[in-house]
Amino acid sequence: MTYDPPRPAGRLLLTPEDREAPARTLRLRRLGLGEQQEPALDAFAGRLAEVTGAPYAMVNFLDEERQFFAGLHTPRGGPPARGGKPEVGRRLPRDYGYCPHVVVRRKALVLEDVGDYPRFAGNPMVDEYGVRSYLGAPLIDTTGMVLGTVCVADLAPRPWGKAGLETIKATAADLVARIERREADGLPLL
Repeated sequence: MTYDPPRPAGRLLLTPEDREAPARTLRLRRLGLGEQQEPALDAFAGRLAEVTGAPYAMVNFLDEERQFFAGLHTPRGGPPARGGKPEVGRRLPRDYGYCPHVVVRRKALVLEDVGDYPRFAGNPMVDEYGVRSYLGAPLIDTTGMVLGTVCVADLAPRPWGKAGLETIKATAADLVARIERREADGLPLL
């Protein structure tokens, strides 16, 4: 005799509540961020991918309803994703991925193998896109507002280590300084 445990009717989404989302949305609009692709942020994401050796790198801004990758780097010349999975685009629902957790936690998140963390293993990014590892840090400006994240991801487990954590945090701090210089002096991001 075998026993098959009951299966849940739907996916349990564990995306944290983001009470700062309305204020962040207004701040991002004032900064002119989070609504369109920015070539300078694409270049920034490309450099982040190069430094970390990750195939995917993003500069992600979150508002009340969605995530928007104003900076995006994906592998060139290869298949869109493993096993016919969809290509990563610029917009994602708020309950996809790990950046919403970084924003609410207000600190970096290192997932060397998302399968090792039940809270994160059931995320749609695993099933739909094949993401197996993630490294992200919040973009916290001098007002204390978390604007979004910088992050990298891979389709295979990856030992990011202390060096990876230090790199992602330094990259986030650098980008926040650039955003604030642009706001204060009208200088370009890069």
